[in-house]
Amino acid sequence: MRFIADGMLGKLTRWLRMLGHDVKYYNATDDKDLIKAAKAEGRILLTRDNILYRRALRENVEAFLVRGESEHERLAELAGEYNLKLEIDMASSRCPKCNSKIIPVRKEAIIDLIPETTSRFYNDFWRCSGCGKVYWRGSHWRRIEETLNLARNLTSKVRVEENP
Repeated sequence: MRFIADGMLGKLTRWLRMLGHDVKYYNATDDKDLIKAAKAEGRILLTRDNILYRRALRENVEAFLVRGESEHERLAELAGEYNLKLEIDMASSRCPKCNSKIIPVRKEAIIDLIPETTSRFYNDFWRCSGCGKVYWRGSHWRRIEETLNLARNLTSKVRVEENP
């Protein structure tokens, strides 16, 4: 899916990109320009700002008012609304920093860009096709999976409550 996120949703933007969604993020753009960009590019506007949300709807822009306080709550809300898969598929994942596609890369091609200990313990690497950042499933991966599990569990709970 294609989204545009306002300045209050930087972390959510990174999560959605990792999940493979094309998300433009504007940290310091006024409401009028956000709505204009969403409309011109056919993107769903994500915001925590109730005034921006209502204004977007009045201007026939699809918008979603994000209410969750934690990242897993926010992910669960979006998964419930848009039927998003809460799984990271490296074949479709995007760079959380710049939104470009990431591509698999051989360790030998990036050996000078990673810590020596990383090269000893990991063999699978990806590189951003835009900014060049290198990614691997390091020790942080456990926290990523924990957040996604919490979001999946919350989404499942909400669906069960809605369909008794």
